[in-house]
Amino acid sequence: MSLPTTDWSARSQELATLLSRVALGDRQAFEALYRATSSQLFGVVLRINSDRAQAEEVLQEVFVNIWRAAGGFDVARSQPLTWLNSVARNRAIDSLRRRAAEPATVSRFTGLDDDEGGERDLLEAMPSADAGPLELLDQAAQANALQQCMQALSGQQRSSLALAYYQGLSHAEVAEQMSQPLGTVKSWVRRGLLSLRACLDRAAGLVDSVKGAA
Repeated sequence: MSLPTTDWSARSQELATLLSRVALGDRQAFEALYRATSSQLFGVVLRINSDRAQAEEVLQEVFVNIWRAAGGFDVARSQPLTWLNSVARNRAIDSLRRRAAEPATVSRFTGLDDDEGGERDLLEAMPSADAGPLELLDQAAQANALQQCMQALSGQQRSSLALAYYQGLSHAEVAEQMSQPLGTVKSWVRRGLLSLRACLDRAAGLVDSVKGAA
């Protein structure tokens, strides 16, 4: 059952007041904010990172971020709960990226060497993982093409795509952040993606033609 509009308004005002006090270093306000929002923010984190132990760690990081960044909250631009949810969502996404980038820990050594009877270093037998000249060229070309294609978009398209895909906001949250109608934001995102895809396809075609002529 949803709360009446007046209840939501009162809760929003309460959270905004707590955030303003947290921005001034008020620890009691921070504790009150934690009690009022921790369960909901934990749910946000858990939907992104389903490992409960990891989600609990991320929640601690979320509130550290809130303590540090509360001064950046602007009630004129965003609802407090929307802002808090964004902090939780971004931190949860960052945690997944960090863990995906962590190398798996394995032993370099295995078994016994056939000739000497000692451990053999597997790295000596592995081919180098370094990118070759053609791979480096491809990576540089892709990065340059992406930058150029992004610059070719309008400012509104770049901003809406950055909020939607780099910060993980929903279309409704992007509309709120940019103070624009939802339909307008959806149009910017859709047209921006279409333009970006067409530009990158053209860039890929040019790279292929250069390779074919080489």
